[in-house]
Amino acid sequence: MPLIASIPVDRLEGPYRRRWWALLVLCLSLLIVVMANTSLIVAAPDMTLDLGLDSSQLQWVIDGYTVPYAALMLVLGAIGDKYSRRGALITGLVIFGVGSVMGSLADSADAVITARAIMGVGAALIMPATLSLLVATFPRKERVKAITAWTATSGLAIAAGPLLAGRLLEDHAWSSTFLINVPVVAIAIVAALALVPPSKAHDMGKLDLVGGVLSIITVAALVYAIIEAPHFGQDATAVAAAVVAAIGLAVFVWWELRHPSPMLDLSKLRDRAVGGATLAVLLFFLAAFGSIYYATQYLQFVLGDSPLETGVRLLPLAGAVFVGSAVTGWLTPRLGMKTTIIVGMVLGTMALFLLLRIDSQSGYGDFLATLVLLGLAIGLSVSPATDTIMGAFPESELGVGGGTNDTAMELGGSLGIAILGSVLASTYKGGLGDTVGGQLPAAMLETAKDSIGGAQAVAQQIMAAPAGGVPQAQALLKAANSAFADAVSHTSLIGGIILAVGTVAVALLLPNRRSGTDVPPTTTVEATEAADGSVPVPVGD
Repeated sequence: MPLIASIPVDRLEGPYRRRWWALLVLCLSLLIVVMANTSLIVAAPDMTLDLGLDSSQLQWVIDGYTVPYAALMLVLGAIGDKYSRRGALITGLVIFGVGSVMGSLADSADAVITARAIMGVGAALIMPATLSLLVATFPRKERVKAITAWTATSGLAIAAGPLLAGRLLEDHAWSSTFLINVPVVAIAIVAALALVPPSKAHDMGKLDLVGGVLSIITVAALVYAIIEAPHFGQDATAVAAAVVAAIGLAVFVWWELRHPSPMLDLSKLRDRAVGGATLAVLLFFLAAFGSIYYATQYLQFVLGDSPLETGVRLLPLAGAVFVGSAVTGWLTPRLGMKTTIIVGMVLGTMALFLLLRIDSQSGYGDFLATLVLLGLAIGLSVSPATDTIMGAFPESELGVGGGTNDTAMELGGSLGIAILGSVLASTYKGGLGDTVGGQLPAAMLETAKDSIGGAQAVAQQIMAAPAGGVPQAQALLKAANSAFADAVSHTSLIGGIILAVGTVAVALLLPNRRSGTDVPPTTTVEATEAADGSVPVPVGD
């Protein structure tokens, strides 16, 4: 057995023998990319107290990763197609590892955000490469199973990140959570060279760099504007970002429709199946990451759970993703791609509306049904949606197809934290201000209103004062918990409405097909699939 996989699979007489081992490597790479978000969400309370973060800074610590991640995936997926998909994967792993080490050494909000941004660049190389390599390596008849395993990995990462981070936080500072990635990166790089066959596209033509730059500007400006939305009317940069995003989107569409080799063939999104599936993926991750963002804060700040306890309590979400992924392989061929996706979206909408009952007396049990339903929804629907998206792109654009799917995932996650996080922050701030306004010095009041972590810090400061102030501190904590619980309920209503409206839109867009796999082949590769199920893939690096 060679130490490095150097022979492209199209030169083999049958399917690549070690393709399932290669899938394991791709899933491992995906695992750390998703874990980087979920583990930090659990570490966020400790980080907030240690670095004194306000709600906007906390969102930027998280979205400092997801903004470059979402903004760059389309461009870097195309670069991987043109030059080397495996090369893009390995380069991304190296960059991701460097950012992780930097994060472990950071001692300020700006340093953490910078490290997270570097990790986001690495992730933007890794994630589309994993999906394009999967599609290039597996024959069509096995691809749905492979994509289902790829999707289920996201569910594992949702629980593994908080669980591993929580265990580390029992004995170490929050900075240690960045180090989870380093040994995994090292293993993934070695395994990718040994097990993942090289691949790149043929006759791709020149890269649409102008379209790539426009897509980066548009996505980055959009997420920035949403994160800073509570400051509209106070901060000119927030308004300017919204204007830039709107203009950037218009110019991007205009450019792509006229370019002979566009970065993103917008005719693909005009296809009802692809457009509906892309919207579904975006909305699922908006709901998932947005709800996890505030659920973990409630568990830790209001209920007082440790990071490890929080990670354990997120396990039902991961388990439900696995169950949903197992069921979708049986359900989709029988009910059809559209029905399976819509069922998942309805479950997701129900999950968010269940959180309307949250109040300051709510316990973990009030979140459990939401976690299970949300996990089932993701497991049921994301696999057929992803398969539908990837099936629409030719072999030369697998990276762009993966970038489209993954951009929808990460843009959805980023928007979920940005939109729902902003609603949470503004609702909490208004609620607490109405309750304790005038009872605290102005500086203390502003700190307490910034975040529930800030309120707890102020309460500790009051109790530590020479004159003492236990009753006042307890009253502040009670008011902060109540305001935060009300904010969770209000935010869940907004999230549920978004997902409900999105469900109707996706139902109208998706065509009535029996499954995402019965569509006639749209690519040269699929059209020439051999009788034994093998699929010729592009020549290697």
